[in-house]
Amino acid sequence: QIQMVESGGDLVQAGDSLRLSCTFSGINAADFARGWFRQAPGKEREGISCLAFHSGNTVYQESVEGRFTISKDDAKNTIYLQMNNLKPEDTAMYYCAAITRLDCRGSWWDHRAGGWGPGTQVTVSS
Repeated sequence: QIQMVESGGDLVQAGDSLRLSCTFSGINAADFARGWFRQAPGKEREGISCLAFHSGNTVYQESVEGRFTISKDDAKNTIYLQMNNLKPEDTAMYYCAAITRLDCRGSWWDHRAGGWGPGTQVTVSS
């Protein structure tokens, strides 16, 4: 059973940085790409970044491109999301997921494996 635990969320000011972590269990690291999602209050959950395991290809939603960076530590089965120049509109609960679209192409956010972790809250004040 695929499980994940997110951490690193906090209350910060606009312009600050945060690094989120997500550790997976119950999966072979090489069998899935990895994705970060977020859900703001009153909005649907959206995929914001994906990392292809084999190619290292990364994909970002336009709203975070240039500010967020996804990375991984294979030995720890962990992925990270470095978030710089945070904005109030980045306020959301952040989640990670295993992605079956291995190359992160197309609508990768619709190709998840397993459920959701508890998430980690990021709040950015103006």
